[in-house]
Amino acid sequence: MEESLKIKIAENKSRMNDYREKLSTIEKLLEVESKTKRLAEIAKLEESDALWQNASKAQELQKEKSRINNVVESYNILKKMFEDYEVLEEFALRDEDEDSAKEALALFPKLTVQIDDSEQKVLLSGEMDFNNAIVSVNAGAGGTESCDWAMMISRMIIRWAERKRFKVKTLDVVDGESAGIKSMTVMIEGHYAFGLLKSETGIHRLVRISPFDSNARRHTSFASIFVSPEIDDNIEIEIQDKDLKIDVYRSGGAGGQSVNTTDSAVRITHLPTGLVVTCQNERSQLQNKMFAMKVLRSRLYEKEMNERKARQQKAEGEKKEIAWGSQIRSYVLHPYKLVKDHRTGFDVSIADKVLDGELDDFIKAYLKWYNEKSPQPVPVQQAADIEDDGALLDV
Repeated sequence: MEESLKIKIAENKSRMNDYREKLSTIEKLLEVESKTKRLAEIAKLEESDALWQNASKAQELQKEKSRINNVVESYNILKKMFEDYEVLEEFALRDEDEDSAKEALALFPKLTVQIDDSEQKVLLSGEMDFNNAIVSVNAGAGGTESCDWAMMISRMIIRWAERKRFKVKTLDVVDGESAGIKSMTVMIEGHYAFGLLKSETGIHRLVRISPFDSNARRHTSFASIFVSPEIDDNIEIEIQDKDLKIDVYRSGGAGGQSVNTTDSAVRITHLPTGLVVTCQNERSQLQNKMFAMKVLRSRLYEKEMNERKARQQKAEGEKKEIAWGSQIRSYVLHPYKLVKDHRTGFDVSIADKVLDGELDDFIKAYLKWYNEKSPQPVPVQQAADIEDDGALLDV
């Protein structure tokens, strides 16, 4: 066997000792044994005709099964990779089998990725982390600059979702007057969509040479992202008809054959909280109202959870600043390229790739920080509250 292969296998062997400890820790934290038992219980329940006669109960059980199965399968894949690697490593070192060494070296990076995936599932233990996500992007005051920036970060989120092979459904878009968008709301459907994307809630700041400034000056722009979980129908969120103001209007669009010429767009205002949701991308007023109510229920749920956590932290005497008025992340495109998360301190210089949807490293850093620090949640705010948007920076 080539000496270079021996050296690489020996280097990986020391890392495997650390991974062996990680595997044991992951198994305990994911509660694999209890989850496996629960899957067996669910399998028995599925054999009962009585279960399938209760549609809501059956649906709830299937969602639980999908959530648990996702965790258990992830761990089992990791364990199988681990065992396969150890066998190949033994053949390579003991018998100097070159083929086994090459197979082991090809498997090792996949094993590393699977460990990261399992560790991430340990961090995604929130009640709603497994759910789909409803993502709203709003441009701050500042005209074309902020509208263009809102479009850029909307694309960033959508590209990230596409990389994950998640389903993206656009619920509402309000175009900017000259370029970009004033606001956009999308549904991201996929396992742990909310748990992963909750890292993006907050104000995002851009610094660049403006393509809309004839003097090529440097500008700063702000846009906000708010992420809430899609709420299952079996979770009761009390919404009274008297608390709702429902407006219907003609959907906007670029014109042509695709434009909706009926008053099918729906805007719902929840009077007690001031929350406003809109949906205009479905063909019928009924469908738009259904999706708008879904978004409203999700935002009311997230608002209540935020308020409960804030009250709990206040009761515990924690004094943590709610920094909604300042950015959570900065994207600098001039005079150098840098994307920095101000909560975790994590930064990279590949700004173009981040804006093309490469958010995983920021998400991992946030999840570790969130679980270690248990930060106070960001309160719901309207993009109109963002100040100083579009202001010029001194060069």
